[in-house]
Amino acid sequence: MKKFTAMLLTGMIAISMLASCSSGGNTASSDSSSSKESKPASSESSKTSEAASDNGSTASGGSVYYLNFKPEADQAWQELAATYTEQTGVPVKVVTAAGGTYSDTLTAEMAKSEAPTLFQVGNKQGLADWNDYCLDLSGTDVYTQMTTDDFNLKDDDGAVKAIGYCYEAYGIITNKALLAEAGYTVEDITDFDSLKAVADDIHARSGELGFDAFTSAGLDGSSSWRYSGHLTSVALFYEFRDDNVTEQPATVTGKYLDNFRNIWDLYVNDSSADPATLSTSTGDMCEAEFGTGKAAFFQQGTWEYANLVDPEKYGMNPDDLVMLPIYCGVDGEENAALCCGTENCWAVNAKASEEDIQATLDFINWVVTSDEGTTMMADQFGPIPFKAAKEPENVFFADANRLLAEGKYTVGWAFTYTPNTDSWRAGIVTALAAYSADPSDANWENVKTAYVDGWAIEYAAQNG
Repeated sequence: MKKFTAMLLTGMIAISMLASCSSGGNTASSDSSSSKESKPASSESSKTSEAASDNGSTASGGSVYYLNFKPEADQAWQELAATYTEQTGVPVKVVTAAGGTYSDTLTAEMAKSEAPTLFQVGNKQGLADWNDYCLDLSGTDVYTQMTTDDFNLKDDDGAVKAIGYCYEAYGIITNKALLAEAGYTVEDITDFDSLKAVADDIHARSGELGFDAFTSAGLDGSSSWRYSGHLTSVALFYEFRDDNVTEQPATVTGKYLDNFRNIWDLYVNDSSADPATLSTSTGDMCEAEFGTGKAAFFQQGTWEYANLVDPEKYGMNPDDLVMLPIYCGVDGEENAALCCGTENCWAVNAKASEEDIQATLDFINWVVTSDEGTTMMADQFGPIPFKAAKEPENVFFADANRLLAEGKYTVGWAFTYTPNTDSWRAGIVTALAAYSADPSDANWENVKTAYVDGWAIEYAAQNG
């Protein structure tokens, strides 16, 4: 993992300036899972659980309120909060925003008298929006536990305002056992043409095989971020790489939208899902298709590993899982690695009471130093940049390490540049849903309009 960290940082250098100089919209974080971004979503309204005993309170009366933006980690955070409360008596409330709503939820919650004491800031734009609420974490116990400063967000004066507590990767998760049943190995897939050949064949024989190529390309709010955020990021990465972009641009050209169309069409055409129903296809449905062996390919991230191998959920064999790069027909993509980066940065509410600030700092320091905390972080988030970190069992990070060790380039997280993230992505989703139901060139022009014109509109709205 040390090797992976070093190579990740080197591989991301051209685009990592995005993370340090970028803007991700008028939002605290680009909803991920990532992923996120964002990433990570639920179609329900905010899920709330309070892990606090009736008499839970420190002598100083401090408590913790964490506004989490990763729904897939909600249960793990609830359980960890309950453990901390049981051990210390400190009340810890965890609220998880519904998918695609983190920015709005944060704004609403910060206006309340009992505002979050711990929240997410995913990029430089998020820091600009919330800087006054972000405590300077320099010199705090949790900061001194860090092994690198590279994932942290700093203000113009160099103060550490948000600390990157993990880093992630996403790509095309693949079931090697199903590939073998179809007569293929992962070595047969090295670029878009070879991926398409394998997927087309599996789809054509899906009745005989008992499974299809891809899971549903769900455009429900709990799933759409995988495409409006993570897949568009691939096209943005190549455009920004060509143009040496180092700060949020006012416009984009959509130079690689034809490549986006290549992979999107493959997702839709080589799946058992009815293209007209994608708007109601949820993240849980897509996950279940892959977890129960109904599809060989699933665009998702490292955060999905715990769900897939959980014996009480899908119980998949880790040896059957591998993550491939997202191939879309770009020249030289046979040398591409996974999409790597982070927008998982903790910020502590500087406007909270001194007691709540200290309780929050104590809690996150316990998370990254205790056996309970580091175990959960390794299981849910993979590698974390802290001294007491446990090496994760997540095989997808081994895949990232292997590809980088082979000298392949990281596809950096260009979505951290997105202006008014939620609004821009919503336009993409609407256009994609219409195009998927009727894949005409005219409808694809609407996708281009949402992508190119939508960017300029949101940039102007954000920057005045």
